[in-house]
Amino acid sequence: MRKGLLFYTLLLPLVYIARFSPFGHSLFRWSLWLLLIYTVLPLLLARAFGFSKKDIGLSMSRGDVLGPLLLLLLLAFLLSIAGTRVPSMVSYYPRFSFSGVPGFIEGEFVMGLIMLTHELFFRGFMMFPLVKWNWKAALLLQDIPYALAHLGKPGLEVPYSFLAGLVFGWLDVRGRSFIPSFVLHWTGSVVFDILCVLVKTGVLTV
Repeated sequence: MRKGLLFYTLLLPLVYIARFSPFGHSLFRWSLWLLLIYTVLPLLLARAFGFSKKDIGLSMSRGDVLGPLLLLLLLAFLLSIAGTRVPSMVSYYPRFSFSGVPGFIEGEFVMGLIMLTHELFFRGFMMFPLVKWNWKAALLLQDIPYALAHLGKPGLEVPYSFLAGLVFGWLDVRGRSFIPSFVLHWTGSVVFDILCVLVKTGVLTV
């Protein structure tokens, strides 16, 4: 327990540091910064602490998580439809500029990398070392900094991310891996981006 809490405490400053990329403000360069701050550094620290891949959620997910994942994907789709009625959300997303379908696909892959770093950091590194101690406390401890990391985005993002972080964490605890939340997070994001583009182009009316 003490080792997990110390590891968690050492990771906390990275949540703040991640907001200040020295590589510039383009989405791709920010993704590289997050890859360093949210993945490479915590991985080196995890090795120094002697954590195994399983200890930080890097194992393959269990099969019994598929049912809940599919239900949550359906819920994410319904919430995305509702989200298109919020003008601030539609104007904010997608978070990248693009020209044509290839540019959109490229942008979504960069977003996928960003979400991979987030899920591995918050659900993997921050949560899993604490799960054996108290999985409910682990859910909350990873979720508070996760929600705070969304400050500066449209107003609904912070409370929504707090609720989503709890769901992501629960799903990963059930699956014993960070992979289910990554799949849910990225898929939901892609769907919402597509819906926002359709609304902006007048293909979809709300």
